[in-house]
Parts: sequence; structure tokens; C-alpha cells
Amino acid sequence: MSTDPSNASVPPIPRLAFGGDYNPEQWPHDVQLEDIDLMLESGVDLVTLGVFSWAHLQPEPDRWEFGWLDDVIDRLHAAGIRVDLATASASPPPWLTHGHPEMLPMTADGVRLWPGGRQAYCPSSPRYRAHAQELCRAMATRYGKHPAVVLWHVSNEIGCHNSLCYCDTSAVAFQGWLRRKYGEIDALNAAWGTAFWSQRYTWFDEILPPRTAPNFPNPTQQLDFQRFSSDELLSLFTMERDILHELSPGIPVTTNFMVMANCKNMDYHSWAREMDIVSNDHYVMAHDPEGHRELAFSSDLVRGVSGGKPWLLMETSTSAVNWQPRNVAKQPGELVRNAMQHVARGADGILFFQWRASKAGAEKFHAGLVPHAGTESRVWREVVGLSQALDAIEEVAGSSAANEVAILFDWDAWWASELDSHPSEDVRYLDQPHALHRELVDRGVGVDVVHPSADLSRYRLILVPTLYSVTDVVAERISAAVRAGATALVTYFSGIVDENDHIRLGGYPGAFRELLGIRVEEFAPLRESEHVQLTTGGSGTVWTEHLHLAGAESRAEYLDGPLPGIPAVTRNDVGSGSAWYVATTLDQPSQGTLIEDLLADAGVGFTAPVAGLELVRRVREEHRWLFVINHSREEVAVACRGQELLSNSAVAGTLTVEPGGVAVVRES
Repeated sequence: MSTDPSNASVPPIPRLAFGGDYNPEQWPHDVQLEDIDLMLESGVDLVTLGVFSWAHLQPEPDRWEFGWLDDVIDRLHAAGIRVDLATASASPPPWLTHGHPEMLPMTADGVRLWPGGRQAYCPSSPRYRAHAQELCRAMATRYGKHPAVVLWHVSNEIGCHNSLCYCDTSAVAFQGWLRRKYGEIDALNAAWGTAFWSQRYTWFDEILPPRTAPNFPNPTQQLDFQRFSSDELLSLFTMERDILHELSPGIPVTTNFMVMANCKNMDYHSWAREMDIVSNDHYVMAHDPEGHRELAFSSDLVRGVSGGKPWLLMETSTSAVNWQPRNVAKQPGELVRNAMQHVARGADGILFFQWRASKAGAEKFHAGLVPHAGTESRVWREVVGLSQALDAIEEVAGSSAANEVAILFDWDAWWASELDSHPSEDVRYLDQPHALHRELVDRGVGVDVVHPSADLSRYRLILVPTLYSVTDVVAERISAAVRAGATALVTYFSGIVDENDHIRLGGYPGAFRELLGIRVEEFAPLRESEHVQLTTGGSGTVWTEHLHLAGAESRAEYLDGPLPGIPAVTRNDVGSGSAWYVATTLDQPSQGTLIEDLLADAGVGFTAPVAGLELVRRVREEHRWLFVINHSREEVAVACRGQELLSNSAVAGTLTVEPGGVAVVRES
């Protein structure tokens, strides 16, 4: 990973960093000494220290114990291993929560969440914040100029377990956030539509978080509480970041995002601009036999969040994790394939949780770089092999992507689209982005997953899935890109409401009616497991709608269901481009055909799908690297020319990759 700290004396983060979380406080001194030898043997060059060390660093309010951490950092430095030093504020020590139970978080039902796990604090708690700042200052003062420290790591997975707190402290903070946003109570009443159900407020002090109510809470109240909660958590990061910038200038500061399928409550697009370096944690979901697809999507989204710049994978697993219902072990070769997927999509470092699998505690069955079985194990051999592979492809560091296709992704639309009292609980925000991404990846098409406010002018194809809430500005920017020559696809339940969750009247899909050349008079969601047949021979599920053409042409109609003969897929010429609309959830073959039609319409090249084959490119100026990742159990052949870096062999026209194998080609 490339960094440009203002202090030129600060050593850089390794180009393709390799390592993970190191928790020496869990182990006796002789094991710590062995750790250094094993790190050198395996090629570890960056470790994260101190993530959950608060109780060890400050065992009592007025007593600090830094000696053990001094020794560890000095030993790592002597071995040439660099340190990503955490501020240790992730979990308050028992003395703090015992003395101040008012700082503990609360659920919407009024249940207090007690200590005994981790992250037992309300994000708005002044008591927690004061102690976290004191800890951060102590850490920065002591280690801010240590030559081993090349990166600061604020807290850990902020909001993982306490992202939404409904306590009285949070209520006061929410009221303050609303005052700053709306200024006057009448503006809030208008935005929240409080004329409905006698909800009109007279003072901001009357407003509470959307706690459990007799019926559906106000939807805009819920949406604003999501926004407030994301901002409040972000303020924890910036609070510590500013201390670190003051006391440890020149060393970049990050915190680990959790961009994966189950992490909804933090708007990482707004967080990323506050980071010196974007870093992410990702764990493959074991229940999904094709979990590598979600990994690919999440990594493309992290790159989009980081503005296209390289990023750091702060945590992943070598094999099984501890927290999923069935902690399936990774198959041989899967560790390397998963890591290379992240690198292919912009990661300039692969770190794991954790260095040595714990002997005790809630995560003792979470795989480590050093497993319980020790170095006489498949996992250890694959760890060493991955380190060697990263060394072989180090030249890709600093490169990014140059894609012609974008998928628009917006946490605000995610929150709003999945509020209660909607037409169908089967409409889930992630379904359409994941399905579209899958078809693009299968055809070897690189894709950026970006915020709707991103620069759209460089994309030939723009996919707009389930953008339920959208501002006038964003809607016009999408339309402008189409008029200028782009092809766009909008999926159902998009453009329905404005940023306040107010319906755009006059017919659906509101913000996109004119662009798409259609008008929908009524939604007709389908029953659970119900299918409709299409004139193209395919089928649809989840959704249909009573759609009228208003300039667009129909590309497919329903044959049966509630709306036989009504268009299901449309296309509209707009300026130099075209705007497509799909009003149902297409079956996978139909989705693939639609994607190929869109790519052809946009003039974007693609290859015929090969089962299990993933092709990804990183670029830097005139240099191009092709990552060939074979998830299948069959040998695959790929047409390319250049130098294969892992085997250091020339490729004259065809590259053969073994089942489950990976290749990285510096293309001619």
C-alpha cells in the first residue's frame, strides 16, 4: 500500500502488507518469543496490536501499565515487523462499566445490554468518550513517534454490536442532531409528515429515538435515526483521529469497516472521506456455497467507497470463523483464492484475525495464521504459500481499476427501502446489486460499485438497482449521463421517494419516469414463491407492476400472473444513450441475457461465461495485470499474453489454470 505521510521519516506501510491481529497479552513470554520467529518464517511484515487491550493498559482508573506493550513493540521493531497500533478503545474495561452503568447501550425495547462481551457502551455516552479520549492521548503520547508504528487503528469495527442505541443519552444526542439538521421544528414536522397519525411536535425535546411502539414508527423518524446513528459512530472515529493527528503527525489513521452482506447500519460512503486509508474486514459466509461472489461484490464496493484508491484488508479468516451458525472450514486452496480476490479488486494488503488462534474466550474456534494444530497443518502451509504469492506480485501495489460499468449503491436507499409498511417484504436491497454484479463478473466485465454522487461521465453502462430513495440532483445526474451517451438500467422500486421518504406523486417510478419513458399506475407484488412467465421464455418473481409505455418500447411482457400483456422490460432512447427498465426479478438466465443486451447496447466487450472463472484487471498507467481465479473443479484455459508472476513463466497466447488455482499475468 502506498502512503504519503507528511513526516518523511515515518517508514511506509509494506507495499503488499501481510500479517494480522496480534494479541500477545493472551500468551506467556516463551510463546511470544516463538511468535517472532514464526512471523519471520511466514513473511509477516505488519501486525495490528492493542485492539482489545484497554483492561491490560489501564487496569484501574489511575493506573497505567505500558511495559508489556513496550516490550512487544520493541521486539517487533527489532525483527523488522511494522505495527498498526490500535487505540484500544473498542471495549471498555470492567471497572469503567461497573462504575458507570449509565454508559451501557439499550435496545429499542428498553433492554440494557450488559458487559461480558465487547463494545458495551452507548456511542453517545459522554463518560465513554471522555475515557476513550484519555486512552487515545496516552497511546499517542507514548507511541506516536515509535519507529515501528506505521499506521494508527482507531477502536475496532465501530458499530459492530452497538450501532443503534435507544437510551436517554442517545435521545438527547438525537435531538441535538435534529436541531442542527432542521433548525426549526416546523421544518422537521414537514419532513417527517407528522400531520399523519397526530404526530406533530412542538419542541425538539419531545422527540425520542424510534423505540418499540404500538404500531409502525414514523418512517422518516426511523430513517433520520439511521443517519444520526451512522454520524454518531463516525464522530467516535474523528474524535480519536484528531488526537492522533495532533500528537502523532505524519502517521496515517484508519479504522476497519465491515463492508459485507450483513453490515447495514454505517454509511461508509460518508465515512471514507474522513479516513487517511480505507480498510475493511471481510468474512465469507459459510452457508453460501458460492460465497466468493459476495466477496467479489464487497471488495468492489470497498474500492468504490475508497474513491478507486487501493485499500487494506484489515481482517479476514484463514479458515473457519467462530460466529456463524455453522463454522465451515475453508477447502484447500480457498484461503489463497479469497485473498487474491481482494487483491485483484484493490487491496494492497491482506491481514487476518488473528495471528495465533486463541486458547480461551468467545473466539477460540476462530482460525488463525497459527492454528491450534500449530505449524504441522495445512492452514500454516497455505499461509506461508500466500505470503510467497504476495511477494511475487508485489508490483501490482498502488494500481487500481479502469472499468466502464458502474453499479450505484447507496446506504440511504438501503435503509429507506427496507423500512416497514412497504408493498412487499420480499424486496431486499442487496438482491438486485448482487444479481447484476454476478452476471457481469461471469462475463469477465470489471465493475465499480459507487455512490450515486460519483462521477458517472466515464461509464458506458450504469446500473441503478433498487434506488428507492433518490434526490432530484442525483436523478438529474443519471439522466445527464444517459443523454450524453451512457446506457442505464433502472430496476423496480427505484425513484419512488425523495430524501425524506415522501412519495413522488404522478405515477411511479417518480424520479425516473421521464428518463425511462414509462408510467406505472400501481404496484402488483407477487405472493411468496409465485412466478410469472415472460414472452421471452423466462420468468419473474417477487414483483410486477401496471406499467404504461410513454415513449419507451417494450422488450418483454408478462404472459400470465396479475398483469398479462403488460410490459416487464422496456427500453427508451434518450439523447445519445438509452434507458432500460425491468419491473420484476428475472430468473438467472433471463438476467444474463439482459446483461448481454445492455453490454452490447453500451459497446462494452465481454466474454462467454465459464463456470467458476473470475477475471479481474488492475491497471496503473500503461501497465495491466490480469488476475485469473478458478473457483471450479475443472481446469480452465484463458487467452492472454505476458508474464505469469506466481510461476515466473511466459504466457504466449493461452494460460491454463488448474482446478481451484490462481494466476496473475503482467499483460504484454
